[in-house]
Amino acid sequence: MSMQAPSRFAAVLFDLDGVLVDSRGPIAHCINHALQCEGLAPEPEEALYPFIGPPLEHSFEQLLAARGVSIRAAPRCVANYRERYTVIAPRDTPAMPGMADCLRSLPDRLTLAVATSKPEVFARPILEATGLARYFAAITGPPLAATAAENKTRTVERALAALSGAPAPARVAMVGDRHFDVQAGRAHGLFTIGVAWGIGDALELREAGVDRLVATPAELGVLLRGA
Repeated sequence: MSMQAPSRFAAVLFDLDGVLVDSRGPIAHCINHALQCEGLAPEPEEALYPFIGPPLEHSFEQLLAARGVSIRAAPRCVANYRERYTVIAPRDTPAMPGMADCLRSLPDRLTLAVATSKPEVFARPILEATGLARYFAAITGPPLAATAAENKTRTVERALAALSGAPAPARVAMVGDRHFDVQAGRAHGLFTIGVAWGIGDALELREAGVDRLVATPAELGVLLRGA
C-alpha cells in the first residue's frame, strides 16, 4: 500500500546514478573496458543499462556467467573498471538536465543527502565536478573495500544517521530510479519517489511499491516544496 505524502518533508535522500547525474555513458564505457581486459567483446551501451545500480561486483558476476566465464574474474573486472572510471567519471558525467534548478529551488528547511551504491570516493568528485555537491549535507556511499557487501538498505541507514535532528522516517523522502531505491526506502519507512528520467522504468518502480512517480525534475521540486 502506498504511503500518503507528509504535509511537509524534513529531509530528502537522493540516489545518484540516473537521478542526479547521467552516468550511463561513463559506466557502460568502463564496464566494456573491463570486459575487454578479459578478452571479451564489448556490449552495446544500452544493453549495459540494467547493470547500473546494483553493486558492481554483482553486475560483473552476471555478465561473466552469461558468457560462460568464471565469476572468479569479477574482482579483477572491478579493479580494471575502477582504474578507468576514476579518470573519466568526474570529467564525463553530466548533471541531469533540470536537477540543479530543482535542488536550488528547495527551501533551506529541507536537509538533503545522497545515498548511493557507488563508493563515496567516486560519488563525491562527480558531485563536485557537476556543481551539485554544495546542496547536500551528507554524501553517503559504501566504503570502497566493502562495496559488494553493502546493500542499498544499509547505505540508506547510514545516510539517515548522518541527518541532523533525526527526522521521523515518514517525513523523509527517498528519491530513486530503480527498485533497489524503493525497497531500501520502504525498509526504513520513508516516502518513496520514483523518477521517470532514470535508468529504471515506471513498471519496475510500481512493482517495487513506489509511493509517487514524477516525470521531470521540476515536478519533483514542486512535490518536495509543497507536499
